[in-house]
Amino acid sequence: MTSTWLITGAGGMLAQDLLARLAADGERTVGLTRGDLDVTDPRAVHAAVAEHRPDVLVNCAAWTAVDDAETRETEARRINADGARNLAAACAGTGTRLLQVSTDYVFAGDAASPYAEDAATAPRSAYGRTKLAGEQAVLTTLPDAGYVVRTAWLYGAGGGNFVRTMIALERVRETLDVVDDQRGQPTWTADLADRLLRLGRSATAGAAPARIYHATSGGDTTWYGLAREVFRLLGADPDRVRPTTAAAYARPAPRPAYGVLGHDGWAAAGIEPIRDWREALREAFPALLAAERR
Repeated sequence: MTSTWLITGAGGMLAQDLLARLAADGERTVGLTRGDLDVTDPRAVHAAVAEHRPDVLVNCAAWTAVDDAETRETEARRINADGARNLAAACAGTGTRLLQVSTDYVFAGDAASPYAEDAATAPRSAYGRTKLAGEQAVLTTLPDAGYVVRTAWLYGAGGGNFVRTMIALERVRETLDVVDDQRGQPTWTADLADRLLRLGRSATAGAAPARIYHATSGGDTTWYGLAREVFRLLGADPDRVRPTTAAAYARPAPRPAYGVLGHDGWAAAGIEPIRDWREALREAFPALLAAERR
């Protein structure tokens, strides 16, 4: 049965792929950009939900400038935490399922094995703290209709990201020094969009419990390993990519040294986890290459 989906932050890389996927599957979709809807305005949020009456609302609106959040945490919190709370409050009592997109930054990043969905959180950055506050707001306000979907290391054709940067730099740099002491899971926005679609449908059918889900690709690598794979797919020599440490790049916000997420939660919804990151990157690569070389 066709449902109505409302997507906030519709101008972003993930939202673009999600809207395209929903439309291709025949769902009724409404995409609201930052200019269309200020999620920090409770009245505007309530009005939007009342007008569109979505079955599923996916919150892709977020402050994602990780380093800037260190000195502008109050502003980041208004979007990442207060915005999520406003959306949850507007959905309460309407039957709308709210899918809140979150991040691996809610963890300390010092684990040695994948973080389970119920692992203890301990964000080390302002960005991570504000996203965790958003998670808590959704799960508390909507105990039966709030879904937190954590992801990480996103790339896609619809915006700037690490993979597209590597494609661009391969043409102009003889060698590249890339961080090899941060480990995570490169995740294609199209794969994440697919899981959001499946989760939303399962949620509206009453088959997916309201809880935390981890939506990252299978396997893991470092930024150095990802860059080498990009070079290989370009037909370039991967040895032109050289390993370095995060300490070589001083940045205001600490990055998780280990952001690998476990995927056991999907079993509760009857949905399989996302495939291995290498397989996804191979499929995504032609579109990424075309987008970067336009």
